[in-house]
Amino acid sequence: MTEIRAVFFDIGETLINEGEIYGRWADWLGVPRHAFLTKLGAVLATGGSHLDLLEYFRPGFDLKVEQKKRIEAGMPNGFDASDLYPDARSCLSRLRAQGLYVGVAGNQPVEADEQFAALGLEADVVGISDVWGVEKPAQEFFARCADLAGVPAGEILYVGDRIDNDVLPALAFGMQTAFLRRGPWGFIQRDPEALARCTFVLDDLEVLPDLVAARNGG
Repeated sequence: MTEIRAVFFDIGETLINEGEIYGRWADWLGVPRHAFLTKLGAVLATGGSHLDLLEYFRPGFDLKVEQKKRIEAGMPNGFDASDLYPDARSCLSRLRAQGLYVGVAGNQPVEADEQFAALGLEADVVGISDVWGVEKPAQEFFARCADLAGVPAGEILYVGDRIDNDVLPALAFGMQTAFLRRGPWGFIQRDPEALARCTFVLDDLEVLPDLVAARNGG
């Protein structure tokens, strides 16, 4: 059984609850929140993305333009401590207390770098795709994580809520994976074969430190 020496976490719907973020986009576009979230589920079920969702409600949607307008209107896009999942802070802290290298790396805009730093979570490194210049599911993204951790890919656990962007590419790179079943992708995406290859399948992050400790021999 391979020891886990480093753990990397995705950001959206792994550490950050994006429900209110989507809700604020619905408000901005003048769409009822329940209708917006219903369409989100339908888009994800057919392999679409959040950008497809925004395009559906506003044809010709330009993310950078709309983000600038939101800043000017005093309604900036992003997250803060109120969006942090309640089990995130303790999980990272307990893993670091085990002497593990703890990283955070996800597909996020440049602005998320400062927003995440403001949360004050215990992590050895925070990787933001738009800062790195590479995003998941590219293998280069996972290679960057491995280089930073300084341990073989097989001793790294990548934790995420998406099978397509987190589990499958991390497995392809040779990492161990933990699939977190929460958020829209966590419940909509299905791939029993991929999940069977995961080291852990989780319903929350509270249990992860004990699972890692047990795998590492206590």
